[in-house]
Amino acid sequence: MRGGALTLAAQVVKFCVSMGATIIVARLLTPQDYGLVSMVVVLTGFLGMLQYLGLPAATIQWPELNHAQVSALFWVNVALSTLIAVVVLLSSPLLVWFYNEPRLLGIAAGYAVVIFLTGLAIQHLAILQRQMRFVAFATIDIGAVALGLVAAIVAALRGAGYWALVVNQVVFSVTTIIGAWTACRWRPSLPRRGAGVGSILKYGGNLTGYNFTTFLAQNLDNALIGKFWGAYQLGIYSRAYQMLLMPIGQIITPLATVVVPTLSRLADAPERYRNAYLRILERIAMLTMPLIAFMVATSDWIVLLLLGPKWIEAGRIFMLLGMAAIFQPVARSGTWLFITQGRSREMLKWGLIGSSIGVVSIVGGLPWGATGVAASYAITDLCIGTPLMFWYIGRKGPVGMRDVYRTIAPAILAAAGSLIALLLLRQWMSMFAYLPVRLALALCITAALSLLVFTALPTGRLAMKSFTMALNFSRKGRESVA
Repeated sequence: MRGGALTLAAQVVKFCVSMGATIIVARLLTPQDYGLVSMVVVLTGFLGMLQYLGLPAATIQWPELNHAQVSALFWVNVALSTLIAVVVLLSSPLLVWFYNEPRLLGIAAGYAVVIFLTGLAIQHLAILQRQMRFVAFATIDIGAVALGLVAAIVAALRGAGYWALVVNQVVFSVTTIIGAWTACRWRPSLPRRGAGVGSILKYGGNLTGYNFTTFLAQNLDNALIGKFWGAYQLGIYSRAYQMLLMPIGQIITPLATVVVPTLSRLADAPERYRNAYLRILERIAMLTMPLIAFMVATSDWIVLLLLGPKWIEAGRIFMLLGMAAIFQPVARSGTWLFITQGRSREMLKWGLIGSSIGVVSIVGGLPWGATGVAASYAITDLCIGTPLMFWYIGRKGPVGMRDVYRTIAPAILAAAGSLIALLLLRQWMSMFAYLPVRLALALCITAALSLLVFTALPTGRLAMKSFTMALNFSRKGRESVA
């Protein structure tokens, strides 16, 4: 509980830093700059997953590990990172040919360097998570993000254009390496045979297969929009997508660093495991679902305030993707169940099913441009993908599908009520010319209605009581540590 509270507090700082810098950089660059980098990221992100090979998750989750095993995993990650960096360099002419854009050659070279550097810190960060050293992990993360964004702002102010985004990633990687090797005193030894990592590599291979299929479904839209509709449309689409994912990622990503090692240690106690996961899920839903409903209802105002008039077309895409994103934080937590229950093979199978659904929806909306892709993807994910995933995960293990729906029901009602109220009151709120005032009113309405729903429902009252007890516990824990 203390680790979770500290991690979330650190994420608030990280979110403020990231959002502030993102607003500045977005105003200094153009949609085309972001579109060019997104064209390269489709390739580097896809190949970059191979450098992990699911091994960080294995390091965190594996019951017993020795020095020789972790050293072997370290050198596997480094070797794969080096190989993938070379492949990216050799593949860059294909990117230029595919998009008919010569500027991609230099961007690809910059991201190849980033891939190589990332491989040097993978196992050190995984060890920090395994040891539940959440403060050290969060400090490294915040420091790397802050320095990377400062470097990007300086580069953009000097007229670097899209190169500012490349500089951001290089500085982030270098800072992460320095922080990880400083905080984690473990040092790898030379690899040797007989380390006993065969089962770990198999486990990691299944996770990598799942990541590949998921990445394909989540990034095929970028590749196709860039190919058929150009850098401008891709820039608008990718910025809306990133703006929507940023608040979600600031909650889910750090929680994973706390929840996965915690649930892994409860795997042999099914009832405790089930209760722990459902309480975590309950709080995720209470925090994120009403918030995303607020973002959907005020999408055009948020984009106009944060990014400026030249990004106004991103507002509609932001709204459409937001409809599916209401369930995304809950859906993402499902991977924790696969990982901590050792169901990596089932996770791979679901990845194939889920990615197939996503690919069909993306191709179906492509004739109508970025807006069509966003609408098609949102409808399919909301009506087919997410419900099917809940059913698939709940077939086995301590947590069933009914447990999930029963737990998130109050948050669903709060989000739905807030969304309807905000849409009905939009004309009244539009009377205020100052955008921050409109957004503040909308946020207050969302908070008031959500609290009203939680208070009116017995399950909601129980959830609020549980949430309050958790906050008090974490505060007392911090005081005892101090």
